[in-house]
Amino acid sequence: MNSPPVRHALIVRGGWEGHAPVQATDLFLPFLREQGFDLTVSDTLDAYLDPEALAATDLVVQCWTMGEITREQSAGLAAAVAAGTGLAGWHGGICDAFRSDTGYQWLTGGQFVMHPPEFVDHTVDIVPERAGHAIVKGLPDAIPVHTEQYLVHTDPAVDVLATTTFADADGIPAPARGATSAAVWTRTWGLGRVFVSTIGHKPDDLEDPTVRELTERGLLWAAR
Repeated sequence: MNSPPVRHALIVRGGWEGHAPVQATDLFLPFLREQGFDLTVSDTLDAYLDPEALAATDLVVQCWTMGEITREQSAGLAAAVAAGTGLAGWHGGICDAFRSDTGYQWLTGGQFVMHPPEFVDHTVDIVPERAGHAIVKGLPDAIPVHTEQYLVHTDPAVDVLATTTFADADGIPAPARGATSAAVWTRTWGLGRVFVSTIGHKPDDLEDPTVRELTERGLLWAAR
């Protein structure tokens, strides 16, 4: 019997250390290996400059908050996804990266703009009409977390799987009080799939069993 082909994942991590890019991504390396992925870990965005390597990559997991990306690096990533390479990530590592690059923001489908100054208790709520999607099927309707609550601007074309609603209370900046923002979404980009979750400021957020399952499902969904 022939063995299934080995898939390849590229983990690109760096940027602002406050999001613990090494520790956070390390949480998922054993899982990806168990799922049959061969792994390459890169601490440089120059990984996006190798079209042959990217063409052989089935999933890019990016955890790179803020920072700068060159036009060539950004174009290399976008071209790879358009050709079928999946892109996935969480929190600032994917949706608060490369703030000056609007092309990258279009690729990912959303951009962080605000969070309350303190960690807050809040829920990430599955969109009822999307509850049957493979990433969220069977998960609780409301996932409770105590961490940063992201408000993001999103592309109208993304598929929002879960949202979060800001309290109308002191400590929440006035324009955001009562507002609902996307929290988990997917999009397609050419032949590729993109998965974004806003949960994951700190590694223990990602160790919550429900959040971890959500994230792992998202990685697999995005992969070619």
